[in-house]
Amino acid sequence: MAAIRSRHTKPEIVVRSIIHRLGFRFRLHVGSLPGKPDVVLNKYCSVVFVHGCFWHRHKGCRRCATPKSNQEYWNAKLAGNVKRDAKHIKDLKKLGWRVLVVWECELKNIPKLEKKLLAFLAL
Repeated sequence: MAAIRSRHTKPEIVVRSIIHRLGFRFRLHVGSLPGKPDVVLNKYCSVVFVHGCFWHRHKGCRRCATPKSNQEYWNAKLAGNVKRDAKHIKDLKKLGWRVLVVWECELKNIPKLEKKLLAFLAL
């Protein structure tokens, strides 16, 4: 697990390049915000989280399978991730930020993801 990165992952880089290509400028991993969002668009008071389907338990996704060995450990760890994500989103909304979660599996269909990001960022 030491090789698992929390920043600058491939899905995150793809989402950032799409947002940049759409003409938006942003900051990365702002530590003063709850959850250190992956992409922060101050001008639009919006944040984007890029979540891996396995680590953040994307419901209904086949990549969300729980490992067969040491299930007690994995269930506790992954449930903690989900709980922490919900708290961060709630705290950000309370502060007046708009929040979008992009799932790793959504990167399979880039045109659809572009439309989703544009709809979220277009006021």
